[in-house]
Amino acid sequence: MHIVLGIILILHGVIHVIGFLVYWKITDLEEMPYQTTQLGGLIDVGDTGIRLIGICWLLAMLALVGAGIGTIAGQAWWPALTLWASVFSLLLTVLGWPDSKIGVVVNIIVIGYLLFGFGRG
Repeated sequence: MHIVLGIILILHGVIHVIGFLVYWKITDLEEMPYQTTQLGGLIDVGDTGIRLIGICWLLAMLALVGAGIGTIAGQAWWPALTLWASVFSLLLTVLGWPDSKIGVVVNIIVIGYLLFGFGRG
């Protein structure tokens, strides 16, 4: 199960690069257009704010990929990093709602597994 979770974490992390690329205007995607608003348009953070959020997406990518590698390698620290990275990712995906709603679901599943399923059975 740890290998599957590790792969999910790595893939989820790599997908976070999209937030960085779009918010830094490196690429333009129809599914996630450049915008300076968050929470479904409720908050406008401006160009500088969205670039800072883009950096957070990049940091989340690094944390999730690191957590995935640690999970696959069976490192003792993987549960703590995975929980931290998933909570951070959840905050970002909630901010990016509705464009990142799938990420919200993935994060909730991972956090639920860590809090309620890890170590059982």
